[in-house]
Amino acid sequence: MNLMMDFTKLNYSVEEGVAYINLNNPKNLNAFDVPMEDDLIKALALCEESEEVKVVVLSGEGKGFSAGGDVGTFYRLLKEGNIDLSDMIKKIGQISLKIKRMGKPVISSVHGPVAGAGFNIAMATDFCYAADNALFIQAFVKLGLIPDAGGQYLLNRIVGVTKATELVMTGRPVKADEALAIGLVNKVIPAEELKEETKKLALKLAKGPSLAYAAMKDLSFESSYKDFEKYLEKEVYHQSNSAKTEDFREGAYAFVEKRKADFQGK
Repeated sequence: MNLMMDFTKLNYSVEEGVAYINLNNPKNLNAFDVPMEDDLIKALALCEESEEVKVVVLSGEGKGFSAGGDVGTFYRLLKEGNIDLSDMIKKIGQISLKIKRMGKPVISSVHGPVAGAGFNIAMATDFCYAADNALFIQAFVKLGLIPDAGGQYLLNRIVGVTKATELVMTGRPVKADEALAIGLVNKVIPAEELKEETKKLALKLAKGPSLAYAAMKDLSFESSYKDFEKYLEKEVYHQSNSAKTEDFREGAYAFVEKRKADFQGK
């Protein structure tokens, strides 16, 4: 059975017990805005509620998985003098939380740019398969922001505090081979084989003991992520304040205008 649902900024289908969620705004490198967040929250809820769905695969259409937050929208709102990112920040965190709390395996299948919130949502999944052309970037610092979607919390647990601090404070790109070496991804695959290899894993898991998987995820959350929701509340606080700074305004302007930001600590 193949189930299709209509969404604005993603494609959703279910086949052989696997739900495929494909971010679909390739002209904007699948950058996250509120409509895409709403779509993804709805799709994840469908996956959780559906008895047919045993496994979830999250991927991106076009040249990359996701560029992260929609800086073009930030730029426009700043120019209009009407910037309030609190709703967007809350929702992006809820996506990572939903993935962590879902009683079903979630696989991210990423290629090209995996930046900002896209990076952190990929980290929230249970398995991350990366194409050999994947490039992971904690891009927030370049905008004068902090990581959202639970980024710093997740990174600290995956790669350790020392490496996490380096990545979030420098924003340097991490290629696929390094991502594998430091534990960010489970497997690196030639780009042309990524979809098929991801499907193999998904189908294998879909035939596995779903009740045991749900229990494993519950225990994983209990042992390693129990305070995640509380952390996200503090993340919203800091990110909302960061978005009110002159440094954020300068960072967004510099990004869109393709120049180096001149941060003043204000």
